[in-house]
Amino acid sequence: MNFRFIEGICLSGRYFSQTLFFQALLIPFLLCPFVGPAGAESDADLEAQIGQMLLIGFRGSEVGESSQIVQDIRAGRIGGVILFDYDVALKSPVRNVASPEQVQELIADLQAADPTMPLFVAIDQEGGRVSRLKEKYGFPPTVSQGWLGEQNDLAITARHARQTAQTLAELGINVNLAPVVDVNVNPGNPVIGTLERSFSDDPKVVADHALEVLIAHQIEGVLSALKHFPGHGSSAEDSHLGFTDVTRTWSEIELVPYREILGSSGADMIMTAHVFNAALDPDWPATLSRSTIQGLLRDQMGYEGVVISDDMQMQAITDHYSLETALERTIQAGADIIIFGNNLTYDEHIAAKAINTILKLVQEGRISPLRIKESFHRIMFVKNRLIDRGDKECRLCDVH
Repeated sequence: MNFRFIEGICLSGRYFSQTLFFQALLIPFLLCPFVGPAGAESDADLEAQIGQMLLIGFRGSEVGESSQIVQDIRAGRIGGVILFDYDVALKSPVRNVASPEQVQELIADLQAADPTMPLFVAIDQEGGRVSRLKEKYGFPPTVSQGWLGEQNDLAITARHARQTAQTLAELGINVNLAPVVDVNVNPGNPVIGTLERSFSDDPKVVADHALEVLIAHQIEGVLSALKHFPGHGSSAEDSHLGFTDVTRTWSEIELVPYREILGSSGADMIMTAHVFNAALDPDWPATLSRSTIQGLLRDQMGYEGVVISDDMQMQAITDHYSLETALERTIQAGADIIIFGNNLTYDEHIAAKAINTILKLVQEGRISPLRIKESFHRIMFVKNRLIDRGDKECRLCDVH
């Protein structure tokens, strides 16, 4: 059996897509303490772990030595980036995507910024209207999940999903924030139904087609993220724009795709929704809710993989919570990767601000170092798959 040591943490075995195996593999992480050279936790150790939890957006179709995003990668302040084709804050079509060759070179330069650690490079390439790699930039045409659900032919879905996954893999994009497994409960939903982002109002159809998407991405070595837990399909509001309450419209049917998928292939990542549901938590929206993430998703549904937040700069969060409160709550709730898309608003120093805020929360005893380690272990467990496929020697993963 192979043993991997992550800064003194014992990890045995290899990645299996089924989350059934994850719990057993996580035990050595929790039993083997993370220690610095002097045998004690250092701020540098903790900062490195926190950095892996951050997925950050940035401006620019190319990067150089002076780019803030490159400096953040080299300093270990982030574990991943997210690409967009449109800058919402500037209302500009100039962001990160111009052509296949440009995107490939951009990603290569980002990965080269730290040759010792693979970087998550994420994108929302769902198909149809939510596609960052558009035909006008030279990428293959795509169809919406809604259209695929209407055809209800798994072979067609598999073919389109394979094309998407191959495109991403060729570019170097290793995380697709898809598929959407929201059930189309409300066809008039401004952010799901009207954009044709849901496969169907039938949760079994949603699960079946989402599985084809997952399989296609697994074949091409691209990670996927089911979204938006515990369900955004019944909402009447857009959480990008403000408070979104699904208490009266949400039902258990919206959990069915997650249960189906977790019971079969498993999931690389699951993304949370910023929806408020008093039936699940009377105080907090899902992204900030321990009863929803830890209680429902992990404890009740048995998910042990990576939980990724939706963009923390969406107004459902920023209109109601400070950065400190949002970070404290989402980490305590069980999120492992925290997205700052830097698109709805822009702050090129958001990574440093987030790390300093989380460090402060740990130092004040409001977040346990063990909670940070738990997320770090889950992230590194998944990144080992990227290391195995690539040619990087991970500075946190020595093979013995």
